[in-house]
Formats: sequence, C-alpha cells, structure tokens
Amino acid sequence: MTMKVALIAHDRKKEEMVNFVTAYETVFAKCQLFATGTTGTRIMENTDLSVHRFMSGPLGGDQQIGAMVATNDLDLIVFLRDPLMAQPHEPDIIALLRLCDVQGIPVATNIATAEILVKAMDRGDFAWRELVHKYKPGVDE
Repeated sequence: MTMKVALIAHDRKKEEMVNFVTAYETVFAKCQLFATGTTGTRIMENTDLSVHRFMSGPLGGDQQIGAMVATNDLDLIVFLRDPLMAQPHEPDIIALLRLCDVQGIPVATNIATAEILVKAMDRGDFAWRELVHKYKPGVDE
C-alpha cells in the first residue's frame, strides 16, 4: 500500500518544510504526496518529488485536504504551523485538526513530531492503516 501524505506549512515554516522533506526525500519518494499550493511548489522546486497541489491554505487548500481526511483517504499529515502568527483561516485549521482526531489520522504540527512519524512510516509501523483503508467506517453507513 502506498502511503498518502499531506504536507502543509505556514509562510514562516515553508523553508523548514522544504529542508525536512529534502532530508527524508527517499522516504517521501515511496509515498503519494499532497500539499497546499505554495508549499507543494517549493517542495517540487527543491526535490525530485511529485506533489499533487491543492489551493493555498487560506484560499481553501486546508479544506480540500480536510475533505480527504473526512473520507479517511490520507495516512499522515505534516502541518508545520506557525504558533506565533495569527492566521486568518484559523477556523479551517482547527476543523482540519478536529477531522484528523475523528478519523485517527496522525498529524504532526512541529518538526520533532514530524520526524518521529516519518521514521515510523519508513519502518512500516503504519501497517494498521491498511485495515482502515479496507474497512472505511462511515462510507457505506
């Protein structure tokens, strides 16, 4: 099973995201990647990875990723948030994080947690997600 991973980074965290994805490019190369607009562009400019880009976060990209979460169609989200900057689309961010909790989708909001989750994914510790994909709760209810 190919892991589906979403990558989101606030403006002041985009460089950190690019550095992180570059460091783990061989791991991410085995995944199907999704990202909000500029983050996805920056990743593709700096790596050999292919990324399906959604709209910019404030323009609906967070909600587009949220739609994938709602249908349990993602396996991991790395969302490098800027906790020191107010975000005009904060309600969208909170809704996305809530959906991750509802669906049990691991989400990292800082680089330390992101590294732990990506290393676990690389070891195969996410095999339980195969069962989730096989029996998507709520889809046929």
